[in-house]
Amino acid sequence: MAIAAVAMGIVLGALPGVSSTMALAILLPLTFGMAPGVAMMLLLMVLVSSVFGGSISAILLNIPGTPGAIVTQFDGYPMAQQGRAGHALGHALIASTVGGVLGVIALMMIAPVIAKSAMEFRSPEFALLALFGLVLLAYTVEGAMLAGLLSGAIGLMFGMVGFDTMSGVARFDFGSAILQNGIDIIPVTIGIFGITEVLTTLSASRHGALPSVPKIGSLIPPRLEIARVWPSWLRGSTTGTLIGAIPAAGSAIAVAVAYALERRFTRGEARFGKGEPRGVAAPEAANSALTGGAMIPLVTLGIPGDSMSAILIGALIIHGLQPGPMMFVEHPDMIGTIYGSLMLATLLTFAVGVVFLRVIVQVMKLPTLVMMVLISLLCMVGAFAIRNSLADVSVMLLFGGMGYLMTLIRIPVAPLVFGLILGPLMEENLRRTLILSRGSWSVFVERPISATILALIIMVMLLPIIAHWRRRA
Repeated sequence: MAIAAVAMGIVLGALPGVSSTMALAILLPLTFGMAPGVAMMLLLMVLVSSVFGGSISAILLNIPGTPGAIVTQFDGYPMAQQGRAGHALGHALIASTVGGVLGVIALMMIAPVIAKSAMEFRSPEFALLALFGLVLLAYTVEGAMLAGLLSGAIGLMFGMVGFDTMSGVARFDFGSAILQNGIDIIPVTIGIFGITEVLTTLSASRHGALPSVPKIGSLIPPRLEIARVWPSWLRGSTTGTLIGAIPAAGSAIAVAVAYALERRFTRGEARFGKGEPRGVAAPEAANSALTGGAMIPLVTLGIPGDSMSAILIGALIIHGLQPGPMMFVEHPDMIGTIYGSLMLATLLTFAVGVVFLRVIVQVMKLPTLVMMVLISLLCMVGAFAIRNSLADVSVMLLFGGMGYLMTLIRIPVAPLVFGLILGPLMEENLRRTLILSRGSWSVFVERPISATILALIIMVMLLPIIAHWRRRA
């Protein structure tokens, strides 16, 4: 199953319009009947392999299959045009493997330390931590902080629908028995990341099929080229791990920073953008290392590091597991499963890529319209399979259409899902804190850890204002 999941992830990542997030969203319903460890293994296999798969279409077609492959096409596509498509894919595959392994090692070293510190967290800290995640998410939406905050606020409102966990009173149900149980995260995730992407791809598609795929040739780059490129693997992996550990930073930021640093640290910058192998290796290493880095806030604090982590949190919750520091105490076997699955997925991606890459590339010749119809069908079946209810399908379609409208007016959709996940956590802990403190808000500044988190929130909120003043000055 692991090998099949890796092959499926590479295929889905390579198809333009099917991002890693979308791949996880449409495959999540398949894991409902599985054991928690097996379900997480399947999803992590698809996640890791789809990250590499996005570079295939970026190199061969100049169309990034995933947001993290946007920078890869700058030098990967020129290499393909020069008849070196196989070497470009080889550099991407090797860099992804190195970045993925180093990212998992960093996760295994850093996560237990953070989790041990997080064991001191109580309700005030968890409430502010959820707020910190939402603020960081809005801040990292480039050029649209207010739009990110608006999207997160919409998610917070949807998270309040259903029975109140503190009082048991139904809220915002409008007399509907369906809404009394709240809005399930899975139909929302499938709609926002699945149907929205389908509608976006169909509205932007002018042709029924993808451009012709160039010949691949040998996948093994020359030895001298590898000797010149290997430092880029390490620099990109370090960048990706560090940025991935920042909640909501995202792959687009990691690969852009890795590419910029690579141009600064290496000579011969004139070759970048014209088929420079280091321009492929550095962002691909960062993109894969980001996966391990993004798992750090997920397993230690229960905060999604990116939109893909948000889906993984939903999967853990569905199987009765609450991500956070207590998982290290109550379910250490799941932590080991996550570590092992990430490492195995990275190694299997390399093996499957070397053996089956030429076959996988042929799938990219399928018409775009056919692929979108198949993906829509998977979304429908997945949403219905949660509770065998057409109401979940309606919720999925509603949020899919809403997500599409939000993209048209340039409001990011990821903060909405994050708000839906973090909102109930923030509300429950905030109200519990105020009950225990008898309504006194001073408890947030009296506790050292909560005061530190509050200071960080204020600093992050003020950074754009300070930057604006500096630009005017």
